[in-house]
Amino acid sequence: MPQPLVSLIATPNGSVAHPAHFLLVGIPGLGPNAHFWLAFPLFFMYAVATLGNLAIILIIRVERRLHEPMYLFLAMLSTIDLVLSSVTMPKMASLFLTGIQEIGFNICLTQMFLIHALSAMESAVLLAMAFDRFVAICYPLRHASVLTRLTVAKIGLASLARGFVLFFPLPFLLTRLSYCRTYTVTHSFCLHQDIMKLSCTDTKVNVVYGLFIILSVMGVDSLFIGFSYILILRAVLELSTRGAALKAFNTCISHLCAVLVFYVPLIGLSVVHRLGGPTSLVHVVMANVYLLLPPVVNPIVYGAKTKEIRSRIIQMFSQDGR
Repeated sequence: MPQPLVSLIATPNGSVAHPAHFLLVGIPGLGPNAHFWLAFPLFFMYAVATLGNLAIILIIRVERRLHEPMYLFLAMLSTIDLVLSSVTMPKMASLFLTGIQEIGFNICLTQMFLIHALSAMESAVLLAMAFDRFVAICYPLRHASVLTRLTVAKIGLASLARGFVLFFPLPFLLTRLSYCRTYTVTHSFCLHQDIMKLSCTDTKVNVVYGLFIILSVMGVDSLFIGFSYILILRAVLELSTRGAALKAFNTCISHLCAVLVFYVPLIGLSVVHRLGGPTSLVHVVMANVYLLLPPVVNPIVYGAKTKEIRSRIIQMFSQDGR
């Protein structure tokens, strides 16, 4: 296979070598035939993610009685999942279907930025949803005054701004590196730590900054989510009747599923990357689960567990069936 062309770019510290494009591997150890057949379930997953998240967004927008903090945060989560699945799944399916591995250098950096920034935004929205459940269960009489529509909008904008600002330097930190070893990205998409390993120059700044934003974003968010659920569990256990406790905690089930689907693969992926060594099948599988599963699972879980959304979907299908 011919190596990608390399461009030399002059910088104040000297010239750096950038490849014209990187090569995506897909799933290591699988041949072209296996990749080809994997493209079809991936297209199906993308269809489910797109239709499911679009349905939730449209239902929440149309139904005025769903214009409450819990559902507005859900609409934000669905919007992020919709964009995230569009950034990753089509390119991945095209790679599996056609076997064309090349992805342009700038396109790869753009995809990398969007993946990381959108993941940070999703983490922030999951934290906001945990705060909403905490206020609703622990301080129900103050819920309407604490989480007004203006406050919800500010939280949404803050989540967007934090994800953009903190991860915006990543592409520029990667462009300052030279790539003169191999240009093969061992995933089906571009991730910061994967591209960074391809450099033959010092990556200490990238390592430190990458660790800093992971700990300050996902690490802090996960701690606050866990603390919120400790307080929620304590408040639920103090309720006078078992039925009231189950009813209160049942409102958190969908959010708990979303948190587990997002954070368990993320923590696993971070652990296997921190252990070092060459990228293996475990790294790739964990990365695929982390990025591909939430956009597919979240609309299914919320559609099944949220009575208002479920009844609206049933109503839509019953009208179509007449």
